[in-house]
Amino acid sequence: MNNPVKRILPAYEVDMGGIPLLQPLPTQQVDQIDPFLLIHHHNSEVKAGSDPYNSGVGPHPHRGFSPVTFIYQGDVHHRDSRGNSSVIKAGGIQWCDMGMGMVHSERPSAELCASGGQQEIIQLWVNLPLRLKMMAPQYLACQAEEMPSLPGHPNARLATGSQAGINGPLKTAFAVESAFGSLEPHVPLSLVTKPSHNALLYLLSGSGRLVGHGLVQATEMVDLKEGEMEFVPSEPSKFLYVSAPPIGERVESYGPFVMSNQSEIMAAMRDYQMGKMGFLVERDLG
Repeated sequence: MNNPVKRILPAYEVDMGGIPLLQPLPTQQVDQIDPFLLIHHHNSEVKAGSDPYNSGVGPHPHRGFSPVTFIYQGDVHHRDSRGNSSVIKAGGIQWCDMGMGMVHSERPSAELCASGGQQEIIQLWVNLPLRLKMMAPQYLACQAEEMPSLPGHPNARLATGSQAGINGPLKTAFAVESAFGSLEPHVPLSLVTKPSHNALLYLLSGSGRLVGHGLVQATEMVDLKEGEMEFVPSEPSKFLYVSAPPIGERVESYGPFVMSNQSEIMAAMRDYQMGKMGFLVERDLG
């Protein structure tokens, strides 16, 4: 097998408002890998007796892209200004096609806050093309048991797209293939990146051999070439794989908004301040 690797991008530590994160994208060398804008890996302990309304990330707006949360340990309670409220547990996924914008929060559940425990998630930002930036927002979610497993790996799930004749259940606004979860040691993980797609493999923990390349270790992200990839874990490992065609459009971003030019950013800020993205009162949603 030919070397499937374009480059290896190690994650580095960042602090987002007091929340420690590992960030493999963007880096000082790479601003984005179209359409993937940002990957944050968060792993921390939720202390028993925590206030569920003062934990995690409180209400904030987004417009013009899709923030996606992959849950590896613990859970996440999503609430938004369009009335959605759901708790997704370990092995599940929450996908928000924000489009014209809404306000949401992402917190550990009341149950997790009461009992305490580990919360480990990946948040991925996927750009939306200009034609979809002002679409009506949609919230999609799946628990682990609602997604098919990958061959040989009962705790590795396919969320979107298709691999090895298996189809992921989520139908997102912009077509992305995504698989994630835990890998059994010494059992190959085989995935095929479609022609002209950009694809990323991030290892949250563990290590293994990428056939045609060599060792890949925890907190390293692989920028993959198109074609077949085979990863053989040498120990229990956690991974994320995403693949999508590049959009090839200008990206202008400011905080929680990702648009195509400064005028659109200013309009997003104004619309949020005027309440056009809605309001989120968390206690009313339960």
